[in-house]
Amino acid sequence: MDKLRMESPDMTAQNIERIAALFPNCITEMLDEEHSTPEKKVYKRAVNFELLKQMLSPDVVDGDEAYEFTWVGKKAAIVEANKPIRKTLRPCVEESKDWDNTENLYIEGDNLEVLKLLQESYLGKVKMIYIDPPYNTGNDFIYADDFMRSQEEENEQMGMYDEDENRLFKNTDTNGRFHSDWCSMIYSRLMLARNLLTDDGVIFISIDDGEVENLRKICDEVLGVSNFVACLVYDKNRKNDAKYFSVGHEYMLVYFKSAQYIYEHRIIFREAKEGVEEVKSEFQRLRELYNDDWDAVNDGLKKLYASWPKDDARKSLARFTKVDEYGPYRDDGNISWPGGGGPRYDVIHPVTGKPCKVPSRGWVYPNIERMQEEIRRGRVVFGKDHTVTPKIRTNLFEQNTEVMRSVQFSYAQTATQQFNKLFDGKRIFENPKNTADIKKLLAYITSDEADGIILDFFSGSATTAHAVMQLNAEDGGHRKFIMVQLPEPCDEASEAYKAGYKTICEIGKERIRRAGDKIKQALLNDGIAIRKMTEYKATQGNLEGFSYGEWMEAPEVIQAKEKMASSLDVGFRVLKLDDSNMKDVYYAPDDYDQGMLAGLESNIKDDRTDLDLLFGCLIDWGLPLSLPYKSEKIDGCTVHTYNDGDLIACFDANIPESVVKEIAQRRPLRAVFRDSGFASSPEKINVFEIFKLYMPEDAGDISKRVRVI
Repeated sequence: MDKLRMESPDMTAQNIERIAALFPNCITEMLDEEHSTPEKKVYKRAVNFELLKQMLSPDVVDGDEAYEFTWVGKKAAIVEANKPIRKTLRPCVEESKDWDNTENLYIEGDNLEVLKLLQESYLGKVKMIYIDPPYNTGNDFIYADDFMRSQEEENEQMGMYDEDENRLFKNTDTNGRFHSDWCSMIYSRLMLARNLLTDDGVIFISIDDGEVENLRKICDEVLGVSNFVACLVYDKNRKNDAKYFSVGHEYMLVYFKSAQYIYEHRIIFREAKEGVEEVKSEFQRLRELYNDDWDAVNDGLKKLYASWPKDDARKSLARFTKVDEYGPYRDDGNISWPGGGGPRYDVIHPVTGKPCKVPSRGWVYPNIERMQEEIRRGRVVFGKDHTVTPKIRTNLFEQNTEVMRSVQFSYAQTATQQFNKLFDGKRIFENPKNTADIKKLLAYITSDEADGIILDFFSGSATTAHAVMQLNAEDGGHRKFIMVQLPEPCDEASEAYKAGYKTICEIGKERIRRAGDKIKQALLNDGIAIRKMTEYKATQGNLEGFSYGEWMEAPEVIQAKEKMASSLDVGFRVLKLDDSNMKDVYYAPDDYDQGMLAGLESNIKDDRTDLDLLFGCLIDWGLPLSLPYKSEKIDGCTVHTYNDGDLIACFDANIPESVVKEIAQRRPLRAVFRDSGFASSPEKINVFEIFKLYMPEDAGDISKRVRVI
């Protein structure tokens, strides 16, 4: 039991903790002279004030660099991440799927700018981020951010532009800033991405040998070294064209948003042991077949184990060599305290009545009460007499989960084949990620809630979106995805371009459409089996008096499958990055003339629709972009209601008082009108008075909740 400190709190330490929560990259270490001795050096956490000044400044701050990983352009990357932008996201309904009902988003544009726009709407709301950024091989295109390059440097880059003038360039190893450009690119984006994670959120980043060391150092700064979880290794396949070693693996760095939060709330992640459900099905079948003849059941299970290849992950289940009514089990578990120094007490042998031999390291259970509880539950196996130390019994079907291994096997050929099959056998995308790999990560992180927002801001072929839909179909979950991708042009000589896909975004959107349709059809065809495959396979044709085929065609089963399919969200709203909805001011007051006044009646660009303005308001007010809304006519004006009153907007000109009163009567949390919708300032003042009349208890807050654009 911890002792009371009996002293006032260390405010300096608390302030450092607060700074660390907001700016983990500004925390460094320094010698603790007060507690250090000539024999032993003691270090303490400290604030890198130079870096903190840079984080809080819109300009590059000169000064000496402290202990940190640095490169040319790092400070400029920080400035770029924190710099505000005049941009918006414009809805594109015609390219969307199930616009009115979906909660998924597909956003086209530079992910740095998109991440900036998402800061308010999705602050602390994203459960998991997965990204597969450019690996900096010298051949991959990377984002060409403006990190204060000279014009001459820019010209040397030989940039490439897409149709929306987003610039990309090939970062070849002849570039003097080969690593620096890549580090700056990823650094600024991770700074913004961290803000979006929930307190229990997790980020996964795929990378190869080229930048894994630099990426690890960047993540330690931005995400916090204490939040590092693991570096996963994915064995992809053997490369026969290698000169010296066949490097067929990639890495995936894993970081928590807050490891402290994870530990304090005792959040654990587990995945099902591979093969357990298969063993359970076979056990049930054998038990029914042999009428609880456990020797015969055990022999049948051994045949199943023998059928698996030697290097199969399921092979470890063969260690459960004994069987009874509770299923396969092993009774050779170590009952001693890990590391030694465990508790010592008398455990009475049930036959001899004498105390059993105590393990040299002490008992694994902290007290006799806990030991007796485990004995009552049948989880302690005694030897022939008290001279033999008891063992722990482990039931396979009770202990059927485990932590994920750091080494995974994922063959690139499989991912490519599956992708090509989805596109009628055409190879229109090189090196897609394996859907099963991402699905496995999703299941591992979101298994408890089967919910949450999943973000991928280097979405490429949209594998993450595919994985989200597939997992939701399998477990009935309600995960939502946000995909962000620059509309990178496809090479005109590529198979993708020949197939009609001009940009990577077009491929990604089409992949989501095709995959979603396929997954939904699978639920309609065999939805019950997808959700409960092993349960139904166990009885092999004896399902409540029906054959398996008859049972699958029963009206109630068909109805259940239709319900599963209809509830699965396979749609997505397309949003495209664009300049602000508001007109730019180019002239000084003295430069205006009478002929220009007509064009200044509205400060909104002429090509912007009501929907553009509505979503612009959502971004400004920090509202999610995937919620339902409706549009209706009230006294000749179009009124938009977002998520049952989170926001009500009317962008019409000459808005009558009756419309304002109707909106106020609905008591929205927020209301917005076009500035030019009112002829004079008194009319705008009257709007506030109307809202105060219908919402008197909120009168003091009306000015913050009612706005004009």
